[in-house]
Amino acid sequence: MSERGKKIGDALKRAVGVEGSFKEAILPMLGYNSASILFGGSGYIISLYFISFLTEVEGLNVRQAGLVMFFAQIWDAVTDPAMGIITDRTRSKYGRHRRYLLWGVIPIALSYFMMWNSFGISSIGNPTLTMIYYIGAYMFFNGAYTLVCVPHTAMLPELAPEYFLRTQYKSIEYIMNSVGMVSSFILVSFSLGFSDMEILNSGMRLKFMILGLILCLWFSLPLLITFKTTREPSSLDMELPELNVKELMTEYKYVFKNKSFREYFVISLFYMMARGFYNNSNQYFIRYIAQRQERYNIIMTVAGVAEASTFPLNFWLTKKFGKQKCGLLLAPVMIVGILLNLLITPTSGTFGTVLLFVAVILYYVGYAGIGFVSTNIQPDVTDVDELITGRRREGLIGTFNSLIKKTVNGFMSAFTGFILSAFDFKTGKGTLDQTAKGILGLRITYIVIPVICTVISFISIFKYKMNKSDHEMIKAVISEKKKNGFVTVGDDDKKTLESIAGMKYEDMWISSPDIKNFCETIENDQ
Repeated sequence: MSERGKKIGDALKRAVGVEGSFKEAILPMLGYNSASILFGGSGYIISLYFISFLTEVEGLNVRQAGLVMFFAQIWDAVTDPAMGIITDRTRSKYGRHRRYLLWGVIPIALSYFMMWNSFGISSIGNPTLTMIYYIGAYMFFNGAYTLVCVPHTAMLPELAPEYFLRTQYKSIEYIMNSVGMVSSFILVSFSLGFSDMEILNSGMRLKFMILGLILCLWFSLPLLITFKTTREPSSLDMELPELNVKELMTEYKYVFKNKSFREYFVISLFYMMARGFYNNSNQYFIRYIAQRQERYNIIMTVAGVAEASTFPLNFWLTKKFGKQKCGLLLAPVMIVGILLNLLITPTSGTFGTVLLFVAVILYYVGYAGIGFVSTNIQPDVTDVDELITGRRREGLIGTFNSLIKKTVNGFMSAFTGFILSAFDFKTGKGTLDQTAKGILGLRITYIVIPVICTVISFISIFKYKMNKSDHEMIKAVISEKKKNGFVTVGDDDKKTLESIAGMKYEDMWISSPDIKNFCETIENDQ
């Protein structure tokens, strides 16, 4: 490696707190997280443009656009849990999860292209037919996304078993997510205009088709890099219990008996609800209330820079004070950023423009803090699940991570459309005029609901108590249990384990002398 390359590598290692050579420490993290270009970029572009594309370019009303999201996410609710079970039970020389990344390359590319091109259907002038097409296209993409996202997420606890090693992996993931977001956003901005964005209209269908072609390749090809550079133990010799419907329902029901998972779920659920309503109303707010549509892309560029710039602070707070700290400090900043939008109107002039930029910066700085908490605590929940069940169920836990990120955002998109429709909000009419009722509906979806959801997520972070020493104890007792068949735990440690798991120590696998008998006891209790 050249001297310049070595300096860059050393700087990157210092940024994420990694020790060891670039080849041994950084490259595996970069390889694993190459797929995050898809995970960070594809959904980001959908959240920024898709609803507006459906209403302003393809001619759907807000309710029809909401139905596109709704039905696509109902399908997601089926495919995500199913994929979690499949990947946990996969026997392959490549491991339980890795080969699905290869299988997903073509479906991801084809489905993402379809999301931005109706092949002439919308030109017919039948909104119902257009809606049905985009429901199918979005369902196709969500299924392909699930095929790769759930296994990818489920691999991490095996690749990074240590508490802060996971934070390092997640830090690289954060960076690669940002790469996906920024790069795809730049590609969109080149076509639609950056500092003077073109107003969306039906004459832009060809531009979006070309964008879909470029983006579908940009998002799918990194999956090949992750497949080639990531190594996972063979699962050919894995023993699997017989799977039936009753057991399947028990699997998911038992996840929620894990107190740490419940706390993680609430943090992530309401954080994603706030994000969903805000993102899906954002372009409408800037177009119809602020009336600064031409500056939309430059505003979102500033937003992306603000979010990415928060990473060093979030990482330092996590290393210094634990995984909850950045969320506790920055969630109030996010709330202030949302509330500032109450002061923005079409007549607020230069002050309103400046305020719009400030509001967006504060929102994305705060949003990055809560998101960093959610991202970093998710792998630790898997270890608590093993403490309770005696099994590694990364795919099952990863299912809910994917489900939160996609399904909740999709449902919020649908609800945004339903609420705006109920308030008679009008789109695609070539005018910026809205009734007072329509403006009120938009302020509810863009300001009121996101603030409420952020407050709930903020409160929930307080309730999540697991720290580094707790996690190290969990890993130690699991290791001892597997090695000796039993563990010796003091009364104080028992109380800590009970507090984290939300169950009596005697009801957990860690206290049972025989895992088979323990699982049979669980089944009988159901």
